Amino acid sequence: MASSAASRNGAPRGGGGARSLAGGNLRSSSYKSRPSQLPGSTLRRSSTGSFAAAGDDGVPGRVRVAVRLRPRNAEEMVADADFADCVEVQPELKRLKLRKNNWDSDTYEFDEVLTEFASQKRVYEVVAKPVVESVLDGYNGTVMAYGQTGTGKTFTVGHLGDGDTASRGIMVRAMEDILADVAPETDSVSVSYLQLYMEAIQDLLDPTNDNISIVEDPKTGDVSLPGATLLEIRDQQSFVELLSIGEAHRIAANTKLNTESSRSHAILMVHVKRSVVSQDDTLSIENGNSSHFVKPLRPLIRKSKLVLVDLAGSERVHKSGSEGHMLEEAKSINLSLSALGKCINALAENCAHVPVRDSKLTRLLKDSFGGTARTSLIVTIGPSPRHRGETASTIQFGQRAMKVENMLKIKEEFDYKSLSRKLEIQVDKLIAENERQQKAYEYELERMNQEAQNRIAEVERNFAEALEKERLKCQMEYMESVKKLEEKMLTNQRKHGSDGIIRNECNGEVTLLYFSFLRKLLQNETQRRKASEEEVNKLNTRMGQLMQSEAGGDGEILRIHQLLEVETQKKKKLEEEVMILKSQLLQLSYEADQSRRYMERVGSGNGLNGTDSPSVNNGEKAPVGTLFEQVGLHQILSYLESEDANVQIHAVKVLANLAAEEANQEKIVEAGGLTSLLMLLRKFEDETVRRVAAGAIANLAMNETNQELIMTQGGITLLTMTAADAEDPQTLRMVAGAIANLCGNDKLQMKLKSEGGIKALLGMVRCGHADVLSQVARGIANFAKCESRAATQGTKNGRSLLIDDGALPWIVQNANNEAAPIRRHIELALCHLAQHEVNAKEMISGGALWELVRISHDCSREDIRSLARRTLNSSPTFRSEMRRLRID
Repeated sequence: MASSAASRNGAPRGGGGARSLAGGNLRSSSYKSRPSQLPGSTLRRSSTGSFAAAGDDGVPGRVRVAVRLRPRNAEEMVADADFADCVEVQPELKRLKLRKNNWDSDTYEFDEVLTEFASQKRVYEVVAKPVVESVLDGYNGTVMAYGQTGTGKTFTVGHLGDGDTASRGIMVRAMEDILADVAPETDSVSVSYLQLYMEAIQDLLDPTNDNISIVEDPKTGDVSLPGATLLEIRDQQSFVELLSIGEAHRIAANTKLNTESSRSHAILMVHVKRSVVSQDDTLSIENGNSSHFVKPLRPLIRKSKLVLVDLAGSERVHKSGSEGHMLEEAKSINLSLSALGKCINALAENCAHVPVRDSKLTRLLKDSFGGTARTSLIVTIGPSPRHRGETASTIQFGQRAMKVENMLKIKEEFDYKSLSRKLEIQVDKLIAENERQQKAYEYELERMNQEAQNRIAEVERNFAEALEKERLKCQMEYMESVKKLEEKMLTNQRKHGSDGIIRNECNGEVTLLYFSFLRKLLQNETQRRKASEEEVNKLNTRMGQLMQSEAGGDGEILRIHQLLEVETQKKKKLEEEVMILKSQLLQLSYEADQSRRYMERVGSGNGLNGTDSPSVNNGEKAPVGTLFEQVGLHQILSYLESEDANVQIHAVKVLANLAAEEANQEKIVEAGGLTSLLMLLRKFEDETVRRVAAGAIANLAMNETNQELIMTQGGITLLTMTAADAEDPQTLRMVAGAIANLCGNDKLQMKLKSEGGIKALLGMVRCGHADVLSQVARGIANFAKCESRAATQGTKNGRSLLIDDGALPWIVQNANNEAAPIRRHIELALCHLAQHEVNAKEMISGGALWELVRISHDCSREDIRSLARRTLNSSPTFRSEMRRLRID
C-alpha cells in the first residue's frame, strides 16, 4: 500500500522523464523577486543543501519556499507530445519561468528551485533538514507540501522507500536524523499520525477514533489534540511500520488526473522532549575531612514539535471528473486549501485579522504561519501546458507564503522530577558518607582507647613485677648480711673469748648495717615512684589529646548533621511540591474525564444518571493507580499531618480516590488510613477536608470488616457530630452515605441507635437537597432490611428501632416523593417494617397502611409491588384494618 501510495501523486519515473529545458525570452518577462533580506540569522546552518544559504536574508522566521518540478508522466508523453513544457527552471539562479505563450513568460524567484532530476536526498537536505535541526535545538518546525493533484506531494513527503532506499521521503529521513541525535536515556520522541477528511480529524493509527477535537490553550493559544494516539518511537523500524499502518488507512480515490488521488490532508506530528545539560549536583570530599557543595542548576526539559503535512491536491472538478461523493470530497479539499490561502494572504499583507478559524486545517497550522515555528514549504508543479492555470495558482501561493514571517521561540520547562531524583541521590550520598565517617571515627577512637588501656595495664604489670623482684632481692641481701654478721660474731667470740665488749660492738655494727639497708631501700622506692608518676602523667597527656580529637570529631559530625537536616528539609519541601502537582494533575484529569463523559452522554442523547453511592468515579483508576505506585501509601498518609493546608487537602483527596477502589481498602486500613481520616474529622473545621474525609470513610464503610473498625474507633460519634455541624450539602451527602453503609450491618443495629446514628440521619433532612435525602432514605432502607431479616430469623422480638427514634412520620411523608431514588428506598423500608407484626399498630396509626396499599397497586417495580401484597396478606392486623376500612 505504501509503494502504491508513493507513486499515485506523481513519483518521478526513470522512463522519458529526462528532458532538456527550452530557453525563454527574458526581456519580455515580468520579474518577481523574493522579499527583502536582512543580515544576521541566529539558527544553526549545518545542512549541506543550498536551502540554508537561501536563508541568508537574515530573517530566521520567514517561511522558506522551494519549488519542485515533476517530470512528464506516460499520459503527458502522449497527450503533450507536440507541445513544449509550460515551465522552465533555472536552478543555478533559483528561478523558474512560466510561459504565457510562445513569446511571453513570467519569471519567479524562490529560495530553491529543484528540477525533475533532483534526488529525494537533495530535496530533504535543502527543504527539511534545516527545520529538523531547528527542532532538535528546541524550536517548533513545519514542512508542508502544496500543489495540484498528481504533482508528487506524497512521493516527496511520505514515500517509505520499500523498494528503493534512495526514494525515501521527508518523513522517513527526518526521523532518521532525529533518532540519531537524541539520547535514549534522557530524551524521548513520540508521534501522532492524522488525516483531515471532510473537515473531520481522524486518527490514522486508530481508525475507530474518527472525530478528534482541537483544543486551544486560552493563555498561550497553543493548539493540541488530546484525543489523538501518541506513540513513543525507539527505533526507525517501528516508525516505518507505523507509517505503513497509517498510509493503509488513508483515503484515496481514482480520478482522471491521478489514479490514486489523496482525498485527505495527512499530518504527522513528531514531539521531541530533550533534557538540557546543566551543571551536575556534586559533592566533593577534600583531604579526607572537609567537604563542599556545588549548588545545582534547575534541570530543564526542552519541548519541540515537528509537523510534516502532505496536503491533498487542489483540483478543478471539470478536469478531475469528480462526481457524487468524490465531488463532495473535492469541495471540502478546495475549501480548506482556500481558507489556507486566505490566511497566507492576510499574513503576507500584515492584515489585523487572520481568518484562522475558517477551517480545521488553518487551526492546525496556526503555529506554522505567523506563529512560533520554523516553516518550510515545498511547492510541487507539473510541466503540462494543459494545467498552466493550476501551475500559476500554485506558484502564486508559494510567492505569497515567502512574505510570511514567524517569531521563533524555544519552549523550556523545569524538570522537577529530575531535580527531585538528583536531590534524593545527593542526600543518600551524604547519609552514606556520614555513616562511613561516623563508623571510621568510632573505630579509630575505640582502637586508640584500647591501645591506651593495654599500655597502662602493661606498665602496671611491669611495675608490679619489678617491685616484687626488687623486694625479694633486698630480702635476700638482708638475710645474707645477717647471716654473715652472725658468723663473724661467733668467730670473734671464739677468738677473743670476751663476751661483753665484742657482743656490744657486734650489736652496734648490725644496727648500723640495718639502718643503711633501710635507707637504700627507701631511695630505690622513691626513684621508682617518681618514674611511675612520670609515666602516669604521660598517659594523662595522651588521654587529653585523644579527648580533644574526639571533641573536634563531634564538631565535624555536628556540622555534617546540620547539612543533612538542611538537605532533608529541601527534599521534603520538593516532595510536597511534587505531591501537590501530582494531586492537581489527578484532579484535573478527573475533571477532564468527567467533562468528557458528560459531553459524550449529552451528545448521545442520554442525561447524567445520578448514583446513590458517594464513591469516586472509576474514571480515575489509571491516574490514581499511577500516583499510588509513584508516591506510596505511607508517604500519602504522612502528608495528612503536613503543616501546609494545601498539602493536607490534596493528600486527603488522593486518599479518598484510593479508597474508592476495593483492592486498596485493606492496604489503607492496615497502614492506619482509617484512623487518620477519623482524626481529620475530629480536628479539622475546614469544610473541604471534612467533606473529602467523610467521602473516604464512606468508601471504606462499604466493607463489613471496616464497618466494625469504624464503630470500634468511635467513627459513628464523629460522623454524628459532623452531621450536626455541617451545612454544605455535599458534606452532608458524604456523611449520610457513610452512615447508610453502616446501617446495612446486622451487628451494628443497637450501637447505631445508642450512639445517635439514626437521629443523625433524620437530622440531615433539614438540608432538603435531593442527594442528601436519597442517602438518608438508603440508610433507613438498609436498617429496616436488617431488622426484617433478624425478625425472620427469630433474633429480634421488639418494636423497630426506627419507630422508636421517630423515623416513621418522615418515612410516610416521603413514600410518594417525586425523586425516584428516594421513593424506591422508602417503599422498600415500609415493606420491611411491615413484615414484623409488632410494628403493625404504629404503622396503621401513622398512616403507613395507606402507603402500603398504594405501593401494592401503583409501584413501578414489580418486585416491590409483590413484596407489598405479600406483606399485607400475611399480617392479621393489616387484614383486619383493611376489612374495617373496606380496602380491597
